[in-house]
Amino acid sequence: MEVTSRTDPRNLIDPQTLMRIKSLEVRARVVVEGFFRGLHKSPFHGFSVEFSEYRAYTPGDDPRYLDWKLYARSDRYHIKRFEDETNLRCQIVLDTSRSMGYGTIGYTKMEYARTAAATLAYFLSTQRDACGLITFEDRIVEFIPARYRPGHLRRILAVLEREPTGRATDLAGPIEEVAAAVRRRGLIVLLSDLLADASSLRTRLGYLRSQGHDVVVLRILDPAEVGFAFEAPAMFRDVESGREMYVDPAQARAEYRRRFDAHAEEIRRACLDLGIEYETITTDRPLELVLFDLLRARMRRGRHPGRRAASRRGGTA
Repeated sequence: MEVTSRTDPRNLIDPQTLMRIKSLEVRARVVVEGFFRGLHKSPFHGFSVEFSEYRAYTPGDDPRYLDWKLYARSDRYHIKRFEDETNLRCQIVLDTSRSMGYGTIGYTKMEYARTAAATLAYFLSTQRDACGLITFEDRIVEFIPARYRPGHLRRILAVLEREPTGRATDLAGPIEEVAAAVRRRGLIVLLSDLLADASSLRTRLGYLRSQGHDVVVLRILDPAEVGFAFEAPAMFRDVESGREMYVDPAQARAEYRRRFDAHAEEIRRACLDLGIEYETITTDRPLELVLFDLLRARMRRGRHPGRRAASRRGGTA
């Protein structure tokens, strides 16, 4: 089932409007509430306390689970059936390196990514799932283990509110540290622009999979990085090294896109081979759809992600 078929684009929150809200917690709450309004009767399973179906009320059922709105519409008593509680442990891994500070539409990739991380944490908290946060630059900066307890969400949001120092990107070292630090198997969601060597990234993501983790990679990019929609010649500055270079977009566009597409395809292929769900998200995409992307990824993966990857490769390593 296509997730976005249930979503009316007119009801989605424009990210530029959302980013005007100063409070990260309020942003997250607005997105999650809009997401739930769009879900209607959810077909998705795998997140705790998300109801799987209704059934008729029978004497002895707990009346707390009666759906009174459905009763008002049908004049019949129905009970929501729930999945097992706390059946998901999710560790959000957020890239806060210098390259994430790039943005051309009024806010940066970093601002969008940490809003997405806050939204995901808020959503998981409403589902009573255990959630944690890891931020990294050239090394892990903050590590909050996945838990579900009072005050835990506020601790995560407090870390996300801090301004990153913006060191250079090094995905290899931090991902190795994540693999060593997160011992209990669960879901790991990586939010990063993935501006790093693709072959090295394949190796390090393989470490996470070898630990038995379910991994979802959400690649966060500015629209200008994807389309290279620059017109006039100008000086371009590398945000990582500070090096400046004069570029004529008319001459550089074709070669840029060739290299960009080749790098993106190498990353996509690495994730496919490793059984990792991979989505590219531009920062003009409504945040509700990021949650849809995650749920859709969980639906596709099922309970045996490794087997799914093997079947796509024809059973070969």
